[in-house]
Amino acid sequence: MSSRLILITMAIALAVSGSVGAAGTSSTEVNETKQDASPIAASGLSATDLARAQLWDLSAVEWHRYQQLMQGIRGSISPSTISPIEVLGIHARDDAERRQYAEAWVRVMREDVDRILAFQHAYDAAGKRLYPNELMIDIDRLPGKREQADAFQATDRILFFSRPNCPDCDALMTKLLARIDSVSGVDIFLAALAPGDDAAVRAWASTHQINPKWVRSRQITLNHDAGALDKLTSGQGKVPTILRRRGEKLSQLQGSDL
Repeated sequence: MSSRLILITMAIALAVSGSVGAAGTSSTEVNETKQDASPIAASGLSATDLARAQLWDLSAVEWHRYQQLMQGIRGSISPSTISPIEVLGIHARDDAERRQYAEAWVRVMREDVDRILAFQHAYDAAGKRLYPNELMIDIDRLPGKREQADAFQATDRILFFSRPNCPDCDALMTKLLARIDSVSGVDIFLAALAPGDDAAVRAWASTHQINPKWVRSRQITLNHDAGALDKLTSGQGKVPTILRRRGEKLSQLQGSDL
């Protein structure tokens, strides 16, 4: 083979080798680009935050805004258990956004009540099935003083159903406020008000000297009844009613328990 033919052959081999190398580099770059375009990378959230956002049915943009808000005053004055939906709703930028998060929170709470009631029914059925001839709690064996002392625990949440112009309700409200530091909080549900009449709720709270600090920290929440009492008591409850939420169990209290 002549030296000229050898040189031509080597040149062709180098050209082919360079093309293959270039193709390999291009393929690697494409693969890396595809990896960078994964959902986690595109959202800018960690895998943990992305999973939490999905649990609350929030977008990556909403979760970023929630995190930013919790870095400010909201994170300083609110309990650590405040939900992302509540944070976004409290800091809504217009009425439409406020309504969106309010409806989302109502759906979440409605589903939670359904779960609590379903478990309560299952619990009652299990007690009757496993111990058909025994009382779950024999009231006669409990000392009266101990019963009163155990009426409240620090983790209890009290649901109080009241209405305006109700002397009996007002008397119980006064007793509840005196015990406000004995429980996790009190959720007040007002009946006999026009739907959405928040001005009436605020007026009632002012009349009963509800400290705004309690409301901001959610130690007290103010709510329209909107059928909640009927749902929780299967239509048997009458205002005023006091319910104690301890863990997943709801039980009714008497005025003498306060």
